[in-house]
Amino acid sequence: MPQTLTTVAFDADDTLWHTDRFFRLTQEKFAALLADFADPMLLEERLIAAERRNVGHYGFGTKGFVLSMIETAIEVTEERVPASVIVELMACGREMLKHPIELLPHAREVVETLSKTHRLVLITKGDLLDQERKVAQSGLGDFFEWVEIVSHKTPNTYSKTFNRHADGPKRALMVGDSMRSDIVPSLSVGSWAAHVPNGPAWALEQAETPNDNARFVALSSLSEVLPLVEEIS
Repeated sequence: MPQTLTTVAFDADDTLWHTDRFFRLTQEKFAALLADFADPMLLEERLIAAERRNVGHYGFGTKGFVLSMIETAIEVTEERVPASVIVELMACGREMLKHPIELLPHAREVVETLSKTHRLVLITKGDLLDQERKVAQSGLGDFFEWVEIVSHKTPNTYSKTFNRHADGPKRALMVGDSMRSDIVPSLSVGSWAAHVPNGPAWALEQAETPNDNARFVALSSLSEVLPLVEEIS
């Protein structure tokens, strides 16, 4: 009998390694720098609004985040933001782009183990150079047969990737922390999808949980991916 599940795809940021914590730390510094102009709650609302406006232009990742912070700083200060604040925000961005990769618990064990029995694919979005750096520094790159770096994750992203580099969506499992980017679009093309949350979801990545889809599985840890794959396979 042929293997039901032949391919396991993983998201990268906040699924295999920490990323969101660096954005949150930078946002805290952003709030401190602009404390004289706006309270943290208002500032967060304005920043999220800027990110929503800009994601179609800058995509996801550090560069778009920094540009959105600068835009927000200009808006909330009515164009009176000190140049020193802009300099600080740009420095924060450079720090984020060179932060060392820290794998999440069980990431290496799960990826290395599955690479011996299944085809592995990495599907991540963000800035090309930054994502390539992360993959290289993670030490996990060699376990994947294909690495797909995209600007946005859509149903077409999963359909094309699973048809080109796997045995089609129905024989693939997508593992990720984002309901909007990893789970919903992959389910829509017929694949399995395992949601492994890593802290509060970013506002732009929130979506309704597809509990009525038989191919959706909610996990609490990456370690649970191994028995899930064994069960599906």
